[in-house]
Amino acid sequence: SHAREVLHCLKSKYFRELRDLRVDGQEVEVPQALSWYPEELAWHTNLSRKILRKSPELEKFHQFLVSETECGNISRQEAVSMIPPLLLNVSPHHKILDMCAAPGSKTAQLIEMLHADMNVPFPKGFVIANDVDNKRCYLLVHQAKRLNSPCIMVVNHDASSIPNLQIDIDGKKEVLFYDRILCDVPCSGDGTMRKNIDVWKKWTTQNSLQLHGLQLRIATRGVEQLAEGGRMVYSTCSLNPIENEAVIAALLDKSQGALELADVSSELPGLKRMPGITKWKVMLKDGQWFEEWKDVPPNRQTQIRPTMFPIKEEEKLKAMNLERCLRILPHHQNTGGFFVAVLIKKSPMPWNKRQPKVNQKLPQRTGDTVEATANLDEGTENITEEPAVVENEESKKMQNLAKPDTEQSKKEGVCGPPPSKKMKLFGFKEDPFVFLPEDDPLFLPIQKFYALDPSFPKMNLLTRTQEGKKRQLYMVSKELRNVLLNNSERMKVINTGIKVWSRNSDGEQFGCAFRLAQEGIYTLYPFIHARIINVCIEDVKILLTQENPFLSKFSSETQKKVKDMAMGSIVLKYDPDPEKPDSLQCPIVLCGWQGKTSLRAFVPKNERLHYLRMMGVEVFKAKRKEEESEGKTEEEVECKQAQLEEGMDVEDKQDSVTKMEAETGEESSNTPGESSAMEVESKTAVLDEFSKNANNHVSQESKD
Repeated sequence: SHAREVLHCLKSKYFRELRDLRVDGQEVEVPQALSWYPEELAWHTNLSRKILRKSPELEKFHQFLVSETECGNISRQEAVSMIPPLLLNVSPHHKILDMCAAPGSKTAQLIEMLHADMNVPFPKGFVIANDVDNKRCYLLVHQAKRLNSPCIMVVNHDASSIPNLQIDIDGKKEVLFYDRILCDVPCSGDGTMRKNIDVWKKWTTQNSLQLHGLQLRIATRGVEQLAEGGRMVYSTCSLNPIENEAVIAALLDKSQGALELADVSSELPGLKRMPGITKWKVMLKDGQWFEEWKDVPPNRQTQIRPTMFPIKEEEKLKAMNLERCLRILPHHQNTGGFFVAVLIKKSPMPWNKRQPKVNQKLPQRTGDTVEATANLDEGTENITEEPAVVENEESKKMQNLAKPDTEQSKKEGVCGPPPSKKMKLFGFKEDPFVFLPEDDPLFLPIQKFYALDPSFPKMNLLTRTQEGKKRQLYMVSKELRNVLLNNSERMKVINTGIKVWSRNSDGEQFGCAFRLAQEGIYTLYPFIHARIINVCIEDVKILLTQENPFLSKFSSETQKKVKDMAMGSIVLKYDPDPEKPDSLQCPIVLCGWQGKTSLRAFVPKNERLHYLRMMGVEVFKAKRKEEESEGKTEEEVECKQAQLEEGMDVEDKQDSVTKMEAETGEESSNTPGESSAMEVESKTAVLDEFSKNANNHVSQESKD
């Protein structure tokens, strides 16, 4: 519903303002909807970054794009990169693996698809997003965090040897197979020639020859972990057949009928595409061409491999249906060049048809293991696909190394990071994931204060600290909890879960030491039965434009509801009125704080701006600059007085207002634009004023 509101806002306001606009003497082309993307949810603009950033006439539109991108309502991405997730045909119950996920635009699409129904807080499916580069994993975390999903886990592994994960099904350990796998492999990128000048300077045929082996290994590892009947999409932003059809042909050849190319010609109508090719030659850097493997001299057989050549047997080639691959050419619809192949798994891979005992082949971890789960929707199979021999030997070593702490960790429900010996990857040392014990005294006051529903899955709550005070509580879905608890020894988990509660030291005197966090409010809201105030649209505007408004400013209905409620953290809910189609038509849930004489919303800056835009309030920065110069008058004094009356000192208020608490391993992925929009010291009713010192909040909170 929020996406529809953003689309309505774009069409009715921003696109209309771009019509007849001229920048540097040239007419601005209005963005156009991508004809092949469902429900007009993707649009294409020819405006360059430079023009968008530098032109005063486009400043308003640019500010809108940046702000909405920060809150996760818009993603900016190359048009053709949107194709692979669409062809995966994701449903909310699917277990999905994104093998080479950074920077995360496709991952964000997958998360969207899982949450197709906003009324389901915990879809049964999840996304495990992997990348080999530790630093890029944090970029991935930043992208995924914008969508506030409890069903995403970011891990750091080499995709070509990503370990098999185990999950617990009715007390029995089973290997996790994924229903959907996105295999967007590293490539030479020659399809990006329209936007990437380096391609013209550095391109050689050697690039593809060097990448072919890695691409084939990653794709092979992917199909090994795919469930029977599952779908894997292989894609590159290259047009070289060595990286594309050659990889798919080699994979189909060695699968011996276990895989087939899906015919997706009827999917994404409107997308101009070319069929895959069946004939190609291989060229060395020096310009030598080879048509068959037998023509390659021995001294070149390390650079060129047999799998790089097309299949010669006509019948076998015909059975592969390579023409079912998709080739997107740049000049057909003004995009980048792209290759996509959709594979369906019909049976286990031939090299996995033995029936190993899972318990022998995979390390048995009862509490301390981190791997990924993919319950098969079609029912779990007896035939399990085992990892490569090298991986098994490594697993046994791991098992021996980890035995001493396994029992201890099991008792505590701790999913610690893997010991450094096991991981040859470099990066930050991650804090452990510690699930709250069922009898944890911390939870009882929270349950009572917010009157949580008995169905609330408290076992899915976790913290990132084993010792000292728990400052933040995070939440994951039941399925991801299963993955975390059974695989922590072998998976390097970078991030998972959304923040649902933050400690507020002053909250204890009001009955609960934890206030609600805006990031997790849409997940928590269905379970909360107390401290909810339904507000009208005018009240929402006051909450979002004034920093600490007095109760007298709100509607009489709101004042009545607040009157008998104790001070502390609250939920503010707006329900749309279908009889007023011109008003905001999506529900809004905000976190707030009720004081003795005032009511405030704890919502980050960009999210405030988003809601205000949807309500038709002008939030353009340039128009608010005049207001900044106004003196801090009576409003300032009143706000300060109200804070004193509420019994919250400034430091604790600062702590309770700030959105972005310092979290180990996450600092590098957060930007000033994400930090809290509420600057307690500023005490003014002007939106822009409280966004000025957002950076100070982050550093202050880090010190705390």
